[in-house]
Formats: sequence, C-alpha cells, structure tokens
Amino acid sequence: MQIKFSGATETVTGSKHIIKTDKGFNILLDCGLYQGMGKETDSLNRNFDFNPADIDVVILSHAHIDHSGNLPLLINRGFLGSIYCTPPTLVVVEVLLYDSAKIHESDIEYVNKKREQRGEKPLIPLYTSKDVDHCLKHFKTVPYRADFHLNDEVSFSFTDAGHILGSAVVNLKLKDKEKKITHLTFTGDVGKYNDMLLKDPEVFPQADYIICESTYGDRLHEIEKDAELHLLNVVKYTCVEKKGKLIIPAFSLGRTQEIVFILDKLKNSGLLPNIKVYVDSPMSSNVTDIMREHVECFNAKLQTYIKTDSDPFGFSNLTYIREKADSINLNSKKEPCIIISASGMMDAGRIKHHLRNNISDQKNTILVVGYCSPNSLGGKIREGQKVVKIFGEEYDVNADIEIIDSYSAHADYSELIRFLSCQDKQKVKKVFLVHGDPPSKVSFRDKLIVEGYNNVIIPTKNESFILD
Repeated sequence: MQIKFSGATETVTGSKHIIKTDKGFNILLDCGLYQGMGKETDSLNRNFDFNPADIDVVILSHAHIDHSGNLPLLINRGFLGSIYCTPPTLVVVEVLLYDSAKIHESDIEYVNKKREQRGEKPLIPLYTSKDVDHCLKHFKTVPYRADFHLNDEVSFSFTDAGHILGSAVVNLKLKDKEKKITHLTFTGDVGKYNDMLLKDPEVFPQADYIICESTYGDRLHEIEKDAELHLLNVVKYTCVEKKGKLIIPAFSLGRTQEIVFILDKLKNSGLLPNIKVYVDSPMSSNVTDIMREHVECFNAKLQTYIKTDSDPFGFSNLTYIREKADSINLNSKKEPCIIISASGMMDAGRIKHHLRNNISDQKNTILVVGYCSPNSLGGKIREGQKVVKIFGEEYDVNADIEIIDSYSAHADYSELIRFLSCQDKQKVKKVFLVHGDPPSKVSFRDKLIVEGYNNVIIPTKNESFILD
C-alpha cells in the first residue's frame, strides 16, 4: 500500500491525499482548493498532479472549500466514483460549492473584460453552477461511527472532529494481500476543546499511521473568556469612542456563527452597546439557517443556553443581508456599526468592498478572527502592511487592526497533542504532518517527538510513502 501527498503540504490549503491499495484501488482523501497563493492559485487549482479518472472513491473530511472546493473540477476531468461524507457535511457542502462556483464565474467575468480590452482570448471559469449540479449527484452519506465497507480491501468510519458542522476524522482499515489490516487515520481539521458551539473532538481508534493537520502547531489560543472581553472592548473602542465601523472578516461556516453567538450573549447580559450589527453574506445567512436545523450537533453548554434563548444566532439590532443592493447601501451609512462579512482570508466576497470603503479611515477597526494565508489580503493586513491592494488599487491602512486568534476553529498545539493522546504512541508507526505553514509543521514535529512519537514526517508535495 502507498500514500501520496498531493496538496496541503507546504501550505494550509488544497487538501488532497491519495491512498493506493495492493490491488490498485485509489482513495482520495479530500479534494480542496488552494487559497491565498497569489498568482499561482489559479494554476494550482486547474492542474491536478494525478489523473482524476484513476481515482476510485473520494472520502471527504468536511465541507470547507480548502477540503471540498475542487470536487466539481475532479468530476469534469474524469472522476466517476462516489464521494462519501457525513450527513451534515452534505447539507453544508452544497451551499459552499454553489457559492464557490458563483465566485469563479464572477471573477472570470471581470478578468475577461480586461482580456477583451487587450485583444486576448477569454478564459473559462474553474467550474460553474451546472458543474456543481453534476457533482452533487456523486455524494453518499455515512453516519458517524458506522463501519462502512467499500470493498474487500477497504472499510472506514467517521468520528467527530469538532471543527465545523459535520466535520469528521476518517478512520481507514486497509487489508493487504496477506489479509493483514493496516489502520490509517486522517484527522482532517481538528476543532478546539470547549468550543462555543460544537462538541469536543472524539476519541478515535488506534492507528498505525496518522495524517495530522498542523495549522496552529506553533501557537496557543487566547482563553475564551479573555477573547469575549477583547471583542467587547474592541466594539466599545471602535463604535462608542471612535464612532467608527468595526469590520470583521469571517468565514461563513463556524466563525460567523461564533461571533454572532458572543454578541447575542453580550446583548442578553446588557453589555453590548446599542448599535446595529450586520451579517453581510448570503452564504453566511444560509449556513446559519442550516446550523439552526442541526441542534443535535451543539455541545451541552449551547443546548442549555437555547432553553432560555431559542435563537443564539439572532437578536434585536442584528440584520442578515442577502441582497447585493442592501450590501452596497451599508457603505453609505455613516453611523457606527458592526459588519461581519465573508471571506475570512479577505480575498473574495463582499468583505473586499467593505475593506475598500473603510480601511483608510482611522475611525474604523478591522478585526481579524482567524488564520489567513500569508499571501492573502488578510495575511498582509494581519502582518501589518501599511498599504494593500484591493481590486487592483492601493489603499492606505489607517484603520486599527485587531487580532483575536481564539475564535479559530482549529485546535492549537496543546489541543492537538490532547487529541492524539488517545493513541498508544508505540503502536503509531508514522505521523505525517500536513495542512500547516512550514514553521508551524516544524514546531509541531519537534513537540510530538518530545511527546514520544518516534517517526514524525513532514511530506513534500507529491511525495509518496509505502505503508508496510
């Protein structure tokens, strides 16, 4: 048996890992888009490092676009098999893939206008909404903890990763020619313990090999209570003292709902200033509706909370904006307010318009609440660049920049070590670190070695390993 790493190696996006069995059955773990890679992004997404027609099955860990976003193109290029995920993931991935298609269609329309002016041939989008229609027909769901057999060589089960709604750890059993079983676990993205919304990551079966994420392998998150106070202080400073706008770029799934839930709690406790709050993202609105329908995925604290407040994602002064005209109107409003908008890395979506209109005004604040790829617009703002390009034009960064990392849906290094602690380290032959920037992976590798893991590997793109 063999494993090949085709994505999320030198970066945190583009998750793709291929397992090949002794009989030549090819399993693709995730098929995500690269994000925030600058000019290389489009080429990386359009060109697979393998033949999609050779893939027999896809097992999807969760719906985030850096894990699911290139599935429509995979099918366009010849993949004919089934895509397996948890039931909540299917509901969410449908919303995210259609949104992704709209972005690709819109972006290519803008690019083609420029190309037409230069007398160049038009380009085609990475995929369209029709491609998503076709893609969704390939999906099949498997409940958490069910042992699902693909064939006489491969079976797998999902355990809860606690990362986003429907997220799963993939636990594979692989039989070789001698009927010996190899246990391989792919963590996908691991959530935090004591998350505001979701249950803790589950204990997973003993593994021989582990493919582990390492997004925050070199840092610790701020304590949640301090983060809530931090957010309240930023709101008061920006909207009350400076009388400005607080712009919060946030991923539509998970991060937006966490921020809204905190504001809901502050509102109920009488601490939130009397200002308007807007969630300006059709996808965020749709995903929030999905979250409301999956109460069974909430943790015990939130289950208790909704007994007294039936809607943790709604309160007076909060408006969800779907229509483009209403979004544009926000830019003409002068009064202090909070605007939560996608995307979290600030490279696409309505957030770019809000940044363009507000980033140069020192009355305003940009609050970064999660990971941003270094090459993304969010990464440049986060690291403190004083001038950034938005829609091809340069803007001075005069607004205050605040960062709260505890709202990340990813476990920090201490939580990842806790997550792995259910394993007998002596039985783990290799741990492969993916989905992290190089310094994060190196730091986490060193920590795991100190913890007693004997063979921790940082694979490079397209590197292959034999599973013995």
